Amino acid sequence: MALIKSINGISPKIGNNVFLAENATIIGDVVMGDDCSVWFNAVVRGDVHYIRIGKQVNIQDGAVIHCTYKKSPVNIGDNVSIAHNAIIHGCTIHDNVLIGMGAIIMDDAIIESNSIIAAGALVAKNTIVKSGTVYAGVPAKKIKDIDKALMEGEIQRIAGSYTMYASWYKD
Repeated sequence: MALIKSINGISPKIGNNVFLAENATIIGDVVMGDDCSVWFNAVVRGDVHYIRIGKQVNIQDGAVIHCTYKKSPVNIGDNVSIAHNAIIHGCTIHDNVLIGMGAIIMDDAIIESNSIIAAGALVAKNTIVKSGTVYAGVPAKKIKDIDKALMEGEIQRIAGSYTMYASWYKD
């Protein structure tokens, strides 16, 4: 069973039909919507500020979600995929977003809907990623606009696949 821990009298609130891997960690002021998944060795640590996670969000193996003390919470919309070993820190991610493997999103960055952050990208503090774009690099910069094929072939496909994968683990 996942480690779900209260801190300072605040306990995580987990939605319905959520898969939590046995060694996932969810701590403190975390509210997670329905149909989400938190995979092996992922950490969602709402100890210094709040974390709000929408519906059908997958937080893949080794990802870390954290905040900055009393300053920068984390807000994640619906239908978001956070790939393996990504770091999400004190930022806002809107709906229908793919965060690539090993990407880092820093404090007060805003990732608007229908966007992709490439694997290994570093989205610097206060960056605003406009809707319908792909950002890559260190620091991350816009490399192109998203077309329908990329939206369906990556963002929608991955989010849907993780909902299916999570169903395999249900007892």
